[in-house]
Amino acid sequence: MKKLLIILLFSIPNCYSQKKLDEQIAKVIDEGKKLYRSEMASWYGTDLFLEKYQNRENIGGYFSYSENDISKCIFFSKDEKTFVIGTISFDKSYNIKSAQLDLTERSFSKDENDLYIIRQKALNLLRTDTIFKQYENTNPNLIPIISNGEKKVYVLTGPSKTGVVIYGNDYLITFDKNNNLINRKVLHANIIPVNYGDQKEAILTAIHSHLPSTGELITPTDICTTMLYEKYTGWESVMVISNEYVSIWNCKNDELAVMTKKAFEKMSKK
Repeated sequence: MKKLLIILLFSIPNCYSQKKLDEQIAKVIDEGKKLYRSEMASWYGTDLFLEKYQNRENIGGYFSYSENDISKCIFFSKDEKTFVIGTISFDKSYNIKSAQLDLTERSFSKDENDLYIIRQKALNLLRTDTIFKQYENTNPNLIPIISNGEKKVYVLTGPSKTGVVIYGNDYLITFDKNNNLINRKVLHANIIPVNYGDQKEAILTAIHSHLPSTGELITPTDICTTMLYEKYTGWESVMVISNEYVSIWNCKNDELAVMTKKAFEKMSKK
């Protein structure tokens, strides 16, 4: 027997024109998939790099980014003058066997240098600003992004144990063109751990609702987290409920449908 997993929070009223709604939906999907591609490159890139790189005490950290259809995971040194010590490139399959590993030491490109700077500033902020919360058996994942003239770092909370998906406790840090901090904000105020391992009954759909500060639609971090774990959970969909809308992410084809809450309730009754 399958069951519906429901996690309810609170929501906020917010009305969109159809054009504005369509634009917002497209932006959320694009941003969510960018986060996903970055995290996938980091997941598999770290395993491959640590397997091949011998001088581990020289590793200062890593970050990932995408260029067209190629996702790259960059490892950098601990030196005062930081430089790249390894680059792992993936195609859309993220197959380790076809990944390209380059251990050539080199300088950052301009974009890589900006990604490094905003990542380091976000990391320092994470350590000093009380807005950021940390929980047992979790780790923060920093994802720097430069896109459409915007510079930002998303902070996701990842589980340190298998069989758990974590939504919430995520943040967005924005920077100006000179890599100076503009703002940092909480996306979901709550942490929402969802167990999917060792379930007696299969979970068909995971659902959560948004707090007032989160907004009406599914967030890019929701999409990223879902795409990362959907292959393991067996979920068919993930729903996000707000006061006006219901966002439904199809885990089979990675597509988003958004309908009004009234239409969803009417359909559910039928």
